Amino acid sequence: MAVDVIMPQMGESIFEGTITKWFKKPGDRIERDEPLFEISTDKVDAEIPAPAAGVLKEIKVSEGKTVPIQTVVAVIEAVGESAAAPGPSPVSAPAPGKAEASKAAAAPPVPAVAPAAAATPAAAAPPVTTAPPAVRGNGQKIRSSPLVRRLAKEHHVDLAGIGGSGAGGRISKKDILAALESGGAPPLAPAAQAITPSVTPSEPPAGGGAMAHPALENAVPRERIYFGNYEVRPMSAMRQRIAEHMVASHRVSAHVYSIDEADMTRIAKIRERSKASFETKYGTKLTYMPFFVRACVEGLRVFPTVNASADGTTIVLHREINVGIAVALDWGLIVPVLKKAEEKNFLGLVRGINDLAERARAKKLNPEEVQEATFSITNPGIYGGLMGLPVINQPNVAILCIGAVGKRPVVIDDAIAIRSMVYLTLSYDHRVVDGATAHQFVGRVKSYLEGWNEEVL
Repeated sequence: MAVDVIMPQMGESIFEGTITKWFKKPGDRIERDEPLFEISTDKVDAEIPAPAAGVLKEIKVSEGKTVPIQTVVAVIEAVGESAAAPGPSPVSAPAPGKAEASKAAAAPPVPAVAPAAAATPAAAAPPVTTAPPAVRGNGQKIRSSPLVRRLAKEHHVDLAGIGGSGAGGRISKKDILAALESGGAPPLAPAAQAITPSVTPSEPPAGGGAMAHPALENAVPRERIYFGNYEVRPMSAMRQRIAEHMVASHRVSAHVYSIDEADMTRIAKIRERSKASFETKYGTKLTYMPFFVRACVEGLRVFPTVNASADGTTIVLHREINVGIAVALDWGLIVPVLKKAEEKNFLGLVRGINDLAERARAKKLNPEEVQEATFSITNPGIYGGLMGLPVINQPNVAILCIGAVGKRPVVIDDAIAIRSMVYLTLSYDHRVVDGATAHQFVGRVKSYLEGWNEEVL
């Protein structure tokens, strides 16, 4: 019997997905729960397992195309018992309409049109608190994704005046981009614009064409880019989201940096002495990261403004400490979130951090596991980086960069000693965090690391 393979819903706020890769081709044999295709959504990338064993009969949606949830993307000629729907729980929604076509992937040597706006970043995007009206004039509820609402906010667009082509009249990314390109997007009322954070909308490409997101626009004339012997390689969906997220962060936050140096000698000795027995006892590796997370948690308890978000002229102080930890992937970067880190003991931190990193690399994260960070940490030191000046992960107001832990000569009591040292760089949003607070926070983290007295076994 034939079994339909559908585009699953990867979270309550996600209504479409982009197929980035098929692992099988028509005619191939596949087992139940074997990875069949890979999708990229507004929040996370994931591998979707086959709902049944059999032969892949037909692929209905090709790589690179974005379609609504519940769309049939392939058909399997099942062998034996059929299976339930794949991975994430499906929703009982009416069958969506025609799938959206994706934008062209590769540009010609001298492209005439800029690429379309990217999906939302892998890391969680800033919440839209000053939203367009929730209903149209006729009382009908406006249905749209977080990406559409954010684009509407950035371009000061009233979604009530845009028709939706998606399931149930949902406004899709295609709808709002088409409205922006045609110039027919209705502006927000002046009162609404006055309380919307100042964001410079992108200008249409010279000579017309599709509206491009500012993160993806060229900063220099194209004749200075396409010359000599070169290869054109389109950005992946994840790369586009990262570009959008980073440019938006620099545009929104006033980035300032505080740098200090911590003596990690005591922790280095504890780790070296305990890492073998720790892995034997608990079945997981002992890295430096849980030490830094624990120290940051203690610092955030004392300086709660660093564990905050900015909403226009309002500061949101988070009572929970959710630490986003940047994980480098072969195909990009993602920031899974360790929730309620303040409630975990040291072993809980180790297991939580390692589990998130492993599942991030295996594309097994759930959308909610890359959302709701209140503070972030990035660790280029594992690649030998001495220090860095990271971009703030919105909607956080601070991110700590950890450099390489290495032995250096330092002066202690007027004598030169060889110690294991590390540079700590805090990037913070000066709209919320002042320099004095930032330096005190970093000093608190440094003090906790240097005076470590918690048992790890």
